[in-house]
Amino acid sequence: MANTKELINETKHKMSKAQSVLESELGQMRAGRANASILKPVMVEYYGAPTPLVQVASISIPEPRIMMITPYDKTALKEIERGILEADLGLNPMNDGDVVRIEIPQLTEERRKELAKKVKATGEQSKVAVRNVRRDSMDIVKRESKNDEINEDEAHDLENQIQKITNEAIKGIDTIIKEKQESVMTD
Repeated sequence: MANTKELINETKHKMSKAQSVLESELGQMRAGRANASILKPVMVEYYGAPTPLVQVASISIPEPRIMMITPYDKTALKEIERGILEADLGLNPMNDGDVVRIEIPQLTEERRKELAKKVKATGEQSKVAVRNVRRDSMDIVKRESKNDEINEDEAHDLENQIQKITNEAIKGIDTIIKEKQESVMTD
């Protein structure tokens, strides 16, 4: 490896990417509040081609539990409605001829607990990804030390830095999980 800073920076980058993916996945989880990101997976048949919903309509949230989808082209209303139903998000779109409204139902206590478990499981997957990045980085350090590209002290310092970065990433993931679980249980 040309540079130890490169290894550290690459490790940090990959671990922060795992956190970003976690935040994105948790943002798509439906809690008791309207959130436009839950419609991210919705594809709409538009002029014969599957198109992401955000490219054919604007999404607004006029009230905490209501989403309003305004198509750029009124002829796409039926397809938007169909796309939301086919995405199987557990949402019931209502088409009034101008816009599609979606009311987010209040969550039951049982459903909240289920979502909290799902949040934790998703977080654990992110922790595994972070640990895999750590393992890969540690393997590089060990290989370079074995090939005498770096001395033992440098290898030890690098391993400590990698572990410190890993601990910070895990702590960040724990914080994200805790915040989302609290949000799911209270909203």
